[in-house]
Amino acid sequence: MITSLPNILTLSRILVIPGIVALLFWDDPLARWIAFGLFAFAGITDFFDGYAARQMNQASVLGRFLDPIADKLLVAAIILMLVATADLSGIHVIPALVILGREILVSGLREFLAELRVGMPVSKLAKYKTTLQILALGFLLVGDAGPSFLPVHDIGIIGIWLAALLTIVTGFDYLRAGLRHMTEDSPAE
Repeated sequence: MITSLPNILTLSRILVIPGIVALLFWDDPLARWIAFGLFAFAGITDFFDGYAARQMNQASVLGRFLDPIADKLLVAAIILMLVATADLSGIHVIPALVILGREILVSGLREFLAELRVGMPVSKLAKYKTTLQILALGFLLVGDAGPSFLPVHDIGIIGIWLAALLTIVTGFDYLRAGLRHMTEDSPAE
């Protein structure tokens, strides 16, 4: 049901994206902190939608469909805006491309495997990757609006590179698992 708490939390993650994007067009520290607040809210709902679904026995097909889409839309929007605002530029665009490429690869792989009725559960390492990615993007969102004694932008850059490294590892794991199903001999159609 679309009005269940878990689904509302997931939908809220999608609904904050335009607000975050709009705020990043202003070169203002307050706008950066508000964008970060919305992003943090979205990150928290990512945890609580699944938790609420399990605790309230409200897991749904719609929720399983929307949750990864909400995650990918949020991450893609933030990465694209960080590149557009030059918070990610030069060589630091590479981890952004790695993250976006992996998300597309895994989405396509999951879609293909779903046709074969093969599930692809999220690994523990992929959950760590997502956590690191969210933290890195949060630091990059705040950027120069952060406290002067803390190298907020640099922490975000280091984090995005580390997240990209985990992205490669987890993407390879998913691809390897998926290739086993793709290369199995199947009867001719």
